[in-house]
Amino acid sequence: MAFDRAKRAFLDMVYPRNCVGCGISSPETFRFICWDCWSDAAKVEPPFCGLCGDPVAGAVDHGFICFSCSAKKPAFDGARSAARYEGVVGEALRQLKYEKAIWLAPDLAEILRHCLMAEYPGQTFDLIVPVPLYHVRRRARGYNQSAVLAQELAKRIGCQTIPSMLRRIRPTATQTNLTAPMRLSNVHNAFQSRREKWLAGRRVLLVDDVMTTGATVNACAKALKQGGAMSVHVLTVARG
Repeated sequence: MAFDRAKRAFLDMVYPRNCVGCGISSPETFRFICWDCWSDAAKVEPPFCGLCGDPVAGAVDHGFICFSCSAKKPAFDGARSAARYEGVVGEALRQLKYEKAIWLAPDLAEILRHCLMAEYPGQTFDLIVPVPLYHVRRRARGYNQSAVLAQELAKRIGCQTIPSMLRRIRPTATQTNLTAPMRLSNVHNAFQSRREKWLAGRRVLLVDDVMTTGATVNACAKALKQGGAMSVHVLTVARG
């Protein structure tokens, strides 16, 4: 432990750390996110839908299910996100995804861990599965940011992760500029579960970086349950 602290202090001296949000040196709350920036982050807090976790404006003093989930129950059993996709969280995720900033993954995984403890108290999971990239996109990027986050989270909670459990079987357009109906169509039947003997009867935690309409994680959850998963809960760093 003392050696680890000394090693970290030496590395901080040689390679000074800066907060990804404000540029202040040597954050203490996380490795690359300072306390002020994290305090200013827009956390996802109640009231929100008891199923998909989508926040609503106004005062709601009871549990509720949103219109979308009431109209058509999602394939997943619950979805929760730590913060909005803005501020320091949005910037950290953007750099992780597009600028190969893998060193930000431990901080983001710690945010996931806190969200997991707060939103799924008492629940246990047998397996962590990341949302997969299509193999062409993964090869071009060099890694799958969701798999990196899943691996970091798995180390923190002592849970197994199998990145190959789910695969994207066809290329899909980026969801960024699509409407909700277009997003659903874009990912329809785009995922397939694998290694189903490992999946049968398992309680799965599905991890992704950002959830917006929930179309992608819903399609993933559907494939996992078709493969035999007993339950699928979703956990993402941010909500778009």
